[in-house]
Amino acid sequence: MHAEIISPLILSLLHAFGLKIGMRPVALTWSAQRLVAFLALKPQMLSRTYVAGALWPETTDARANANLRSSLWRVQRSCGGIVNVSPQHLSLASEVVVDFQSAEACAYRILDSTDSCEEVMSAEMLSLLSADLLQDWYEDNWVIESRERFHYLRLHALEAMCERFAAAGRYGEAVQAGLAAVRAEPLRESAHQALVKVLLAEGNRFEATRQYDNCCRLLRNELGLKPSPAMQALFTTDYAAGQVTTVQAGL
Repeated sequence: MHAEIISPLILSLLHAFGLKIGMRPVALTWSAQRLVAFLALKPQMLSRTYVAGALWPETTDARANANLRSSLWRVQRSCGGIVNVSPQHLSLASEVVVDFQSAEACAYRILDSTDSCEEVMSAEMLSLLSADLLQDWYEDNWVIESRERFHYLRLHALEAMCERFAAAGRYGEAVQAGLAAVRAEPLRESAHQALVKVLLAEGNRFEATRQYDNCCRLLRNELGLKPSPAMQALFTTDYAAGQVTTVQAGL
């Protein structure tokens, strides 16, 4: 059993690794950071053998287990209580607040059309969904695979958030969500399309035209493609009639 945690433990995995007890930053060695991050990305009890093999796959079992014991000791020395430990298993303590887990849960709620999710439609959640997982970590396949999965999840969530904000008449927040999706993947046409729809809905045809033109230029220069018929159709409806004919003519 671990000691009772008085101050909240806050673990950041978006953008970069960070750990705090309350407002106080906690420094961890590189091996300790890897262990804590691995446990945070797999929120269930894990066998020590599995954890050791995943974190040190290129060493012998004996060396991997020794590395695990050393890393665990360093974690417990710097921040006792963050890891639940038993003779055979490890897990991240349930009391730890992990930004990645919050962002992932938020994304799934936004994508669930049956969930009103009003409480997660906030600037804080938009900020979390605007960041990738441990974006400077490239040495571990388990990080790369988790980051890629979360990247696409957050892109879909940002586009859905853009649409939901717009449907609620919260156009400023909808634009911010659309811009975040475009920044995350500039060649993703659906992100540009979601943003253009919001700009047209709020009556900002100049900005919509400029965003459309930017999308066309990126697709043409980077991929040699034209925008999809669905994207082009946004500018053939009555509310945009005549406003973007020069843009379409330049495709």
